[in-house]
Amino acid sequence: MRVDLHYYGGVPMTDAGNSGPVPTDRRYGNDDVLAGYANLVHWAQTADRLGYDTMWLTEHHFQHEGYEVTPNLIQFGQHLTGVTSRLRSGQMFNVVPQWHPLRLAEDYALADVLSGGRMRFGVGRGTVPREAQTLGTVIASGDNEMSAQLDDLNREVFEESMEVIKLAWTQERFSYTGKHFTFPPPGIPDRGATVTDLTLVPRPLGPVEVYQPMSPGKTVEYVARVGHKGVVALAPPAPAKRLWDAYGEIAAEHGRTLRPGQDRTLNIHTHVGRTREDAFRTGRDGHDEFCRFLAPYGRFKAYAGPDGGPVPFDFQPALEDSVGQRVMAIGSVDDVVETLGYWRDLLGLEEIVLFPDLPGLTRAQLDEQLHLIAEEVLPQLGIRLAAA
Repeated sequence: MRVDLHYYGGVPMTDAGNSGPVPTDRRYGNDDVLAGYANLVHWAQTADRLGYDTMWLTEHHFQHEGYEVTPNLIQFGQHLTGVTSRLRSGQMFNVVPQWHPLRLAEDYALADVLSGGRMRFGVGRGTVPREAQTLGTVIASGDNEMSAQLDDLNREVFEESMEVIKLAWTQERFSYTGKHFTFPPPGIPDRGATVTDLTLVPRPLGPVEVYQPMSPGKTVEYVARVGHKGVVALAPPAPAKRLWDAYGEIAAEHGRTLRPGQDRTLNIHTHVGRTREDAFRTGRDGHDEFCRFLAPYGRFKAYAGPDGGPVPFDFQPALEDSVGQRVMAIGSVDDVVETLGYWRDLLGLEEIVLFPDLPGLTRAQLDEQLHLIAEEVLPQLGIRLAAA
C-alpha cells in the first residue's frame, strides 16, 4: 500500500482550539505565512528521509485567517522536489475554475519536466466564495437554491477546463470549442495566416494521473466515467463504502474493470500518541480548530447524528465523534493501527493519504508524528517505507 501525506499548510498557531479566537477573527501577517512555508519545507525533508511517497498540498487564496496559505501548489511543490531527493509533490487540489485551463496545463507540465517527473496532479471545483468570485468564477456556498445554480455553472466550467487540459497534454496540435472556452479564439492573425490550432510547450514527461475528490451523485459519476482517480475523505465507513463501490460500478459500465481498491484513495486525518489519552490531549485542539474552520462549508455533513440520522449542513463534530465514527485515526499506536487496518480491509486500499497536519502542532510535534507513523504504526500493517 502506497502511503502519502497531506498538508493544508497553515501558519504556526499557538491558540488553536475551541477556546481560541473564532476563525473569522484570526489575522496573520506575512512573517507568519513565511514561517508556515519553512515548516512545510522541513516536513517535506523529514517525509523524504522516512520514505513517504507523496506530499500533497492544498490551494487557497486570501486566507488571512492562516489556515491554508499556499496559493500555487505547482510552484511550491516544484520547490519541494528541489530540496528533497525522492519525495513526489502533489496538489490536493488545484481549484480548476479559478485557473485559465491552458495556464494550469502549462504550469504543471513545466514543473513535471523540471522535477524529473516527480509531480502528481489533483483537481477540484472549490469551496470558498471569497476566492472563487475574486478570481473570476463562482462556487456553491451552502445548501440553498442559489448555491445549486452556481454549482451547475461551476461544474460546467470545471468539466470543460479538464477537457482542454487533457487535450493540450496529449495532442501535439489541438483546438477546442465549448460553451465556455474556444481555443484558439477565432481570427487570430499570425504572419499572413490565421491561427487554427495550438501546441502546448512543454508537455508532461508522460501520462498524467488525475486525482479528484468524490461525492455522491454527479461528481462520482463524472470522476469514474472519465477515469480520474477518486479521493474519499471525511466520511464514516458506510457512506464511504457506498461511494467507493459506486465508483467501481460506474467505471465498469464504461469499460474499466477494476480491483476493489484500484484508482481510488482514502484521505484520513491521523494523529498518534503513546496512549489514547496522550493522543486526545495533543490532538483535540487541532481537531476542534480544523472542524470549526470548515463546518460552515458543510464539510462534516456525512457524519451520522446521535440517533444515526443526518446532521445539519454546518455540523461541527467533537473529537469523540470523529474517532467513534472512524472518520479520523486518532489514538494510541494500537488504536491507529486498528483504524487504518479496518479501512484497508473495508476498501481494499492500494494507496492511502494520511493527514497529520492538525492546526497548532509544532514543527517538532509533527516530526514526531511522521516518525511514529512510519516506525511504529505502518510496520504493524505490514508496510515498511523505503527510508533513505
